[in-house]
Amino acid sequence: MVCRFSELRCKEVINTEDGCRLGFVEDLELDTRDGRILALIVPGPGKVLGMFGKTDNIVIPWPCIKRIGEDIILVDVEREKNTEPCRKKRPF
Repeated sequence: MVCRFSELRCKEVINTEDGCRLGFVEDLELDTRDGRILALIVPGPGKVLGMFGKTDNIVIPWPCIKRIGEDIILVDVEREKNTEPCRKKRPF
């Protein structure tokens, strides 16, 4: 499957370990020698436009990505206990 970065940015990242919505892909970490993706980067909780907020970005190593679907990316990452709780889906 071939996927452009612009397509990855439109997919929501969900942690399968606890069902939390982590957000949308903001950036990639690349190995420029091999052209491989090393990690996906998602803005931390509370960040707006990837700039305003107090928390660090969430770096998801490529081996933690379990499935890239049409609308979502499923990952299996262990969340630290001191991070903010899951983002709740708004009903509207």
